[in-house]
Amino acid sequence: MRVKKLSFLLLFFATLVSCNTQKTENHKPMAEKKYYVLIETSYGNMTAELYNETPKHRDNFIKLVKEGFYNDLLFHRVINNFMIQGGDPNSRNAAPGRMLGDGNLGYTVPAEFVKGLIHRKGALAAARMGDNVNPTKASSSCQFYIVQGNVWPLERLQMLAQRMGKTLDQQQIDVYTTVGGTPHLDYDYTVFGQVIEGLDVIDTIAAVKCGPGDRPVEDVKMKISLIER
Repeated sequence: MRVKKLSFLLLFFATLVSCNTQKTENHKPMAEKKYYVLIETSYGNMTAELYNETPKHRDNFIKLVKEGFYNDLLFHRVINNFMIQGGDPNSRNAAPGRMLGDGNLGYTVPAEFVKGLIHRKGALAAARMGDNVNPTKASSSCQFYIVQGNVWPLERLQMLAQRMGKTLDQQQIDVYTTVGGTPHLDYDYTVFGQVIEGLDVIDTIAAVKCGPGDRPVEDVKMKISLIER
């Protein structure tokens, strides 16, 4: 009788453990969906991942991409060894030589500075108005830039940090002395994505001939679409 009771209890506990294990496995958190965009230009294409850590910027960008807002807009401001900027609605069909960069959609996106999301080469970041009129560092509704930057020798990088009154962490030091980028923009402008394919296209566009206002002499148009992966 005791053996039967013991066997019954062992069977009961084994079933309970099995059910709990199955329940745990069935309720494992699903991996967060990742979002990617394809940025097409006449100089080549770039693929960028949008960061889930910056949801306001991610969702705003996806909304505009789905609406086709960016199609046929220009990279209207290009500075070699710095960045390429686009997304001004006034750049669509803009006359040659027209000064661009003031266009917006009538709203801003609150800043989303996230530790570790820095201005490495290929970083996708939001343009914004200057601190004097924008103390909260809110982002443009639509204008963005893609970082080119430079590789920084350690001594020069340390001098820059000292001049800015900032302390760089090890990640920043490792990135900027190898991959390169624009460290002086970190945590002042929101980085919301990263080019993962087509970094060479940034270099090609950054090298084009520019006129007044850093606008390319020959228009560099873009088309942006979502990529399903």
